Amino acid sequence: MSINSIETAIAYTGELDKMFAQKSATGFFADNNLTAKFVGGKTVMIPDVEFQGLADYDRNTGFSRGAIRVANTSYTMKMDRARSLQIDREDMDESGIANLAGKILGEYVRTKVIPECDAYVLSKLAGLAQSRGNTVEADFEKPFKTLVKLIQKVQSVVGYDEELVAFVDSIMYAQLQNSEEFSRFITVSEFKQGEINLKVNSLNGVAIIPVVNERMKTAYDFVANEAGGFTPAENAKEILMLVCPKKGAHLVKKTENMRIFSPEQNLDADAYKFDYRIYYDVFVKKSGLDAVWASFSPEIKIDEIYDYGGNFPVTASNVNITVNVENADTMEYGYQWYKCDENGENGVAIPGETSATMVLNGPDYEVDDLLHFYVVVSLYDSIFKKSEVVTLLISR
Repeated sequence: MSINSIETAIAYTGELDKMFAQKSATGFFADNNLTAKFVGGKTVMIPDVEFQGLADYDRNTGFSRGAIRVANTSYTMKMDRARSLQIDREDMDESGIANLAGKILGEYVRTKVIPECDAYVLSKLAGLAQSRGNTVEADFEKPFKTLVKLIQKVQSVVGYDEELVAFVDSIMYAQLQNSEEFSRFITVSEFKQGEINLKVNSLNGVAIIPVVNERMKTAYDFVANEAGGFTPAENAKEILMLVCPKKGAHLVKKTENMRIFSPEQNLDADAYKFDYRIYYDVFVKKSGLDAVWASFSPEIKIDEIYDYGGNFPVTASNVNITVNVENADTMEYGYQWYKCDENGENGVAIPGETSATMVLNGPDYEVDDLLHFYVVVSLYDSIFKKSEVVTLLISR
């Protein structure tokens, strides 16, 4: 059964675009790009309209003339991502390749494309908030207070009649749900995303959108080849909450019509081949740069790791190795010690060593053994920091 037709490719592309708009946490930003105009392959023009304020009316000269300035700002799109997928001819089920392909491609967009796009969009908006100092210190014990403060900051810029959205990471969302204020002030309202209306929790009309932790980081490494995908950058922070106007960002997405090849046309395998490509980026107009506010995870600062008696190398006695973390007396940190290679790779968790101090029993090891350890410090089971590697020599 051949499905290599332009009509089928367009149909698949349209359905996948629809799924993107409905399932993505940030997909509604695509509704704001109606005025965007492509200029060439990588550049998009987005108009930014500026007005002059009112002036006095003069009974002799009449109206004061005012100018309307339309600045067509050009933005360069960055994220050009693609993947070629194959379905073996023998995997075609009773419903036919068209139905099977639709299921597989839909699952690919849901599990791979949407998480990556959400992560990129939120990290870019968070980066904007960071760079302009639009941040509020998080209060883990009183998350409702943090959310209200962020909303107030945005409303002080855009006013009280602008529809806002609040992205909340899963840890803070759980904290929020357990707060007393949640049941008192949170209501359920409609939120339009793409062609559907969703039911979401809201605070005074501000939609609250929970987002899984993996998509709420300040920076990511987007793998260029091989396995592809994305991972949090080494020094990325957790985005705990991010508030902005619903129309405050433009998600410009250009999905190329999918290319479809039958097994007879596929020179590499006896399989149907689908070439999927998505070209996208998110932009904030100059007039809205200070309308994006965020709250980030506190940084875990490991001052040093040391032993109590300076017992290096390890003798026949026990040695206490302690990690010193800033603000340990006021924050509830978690600890897990690992034995590892010299370079910190292949770490294996040491059972029971879950406090700031690890007790090393020297007699349990052979003479001249070189031992390597590190500790992972965590905060609220969401924020992690890995220490440097400590090396000990066993002697008697």
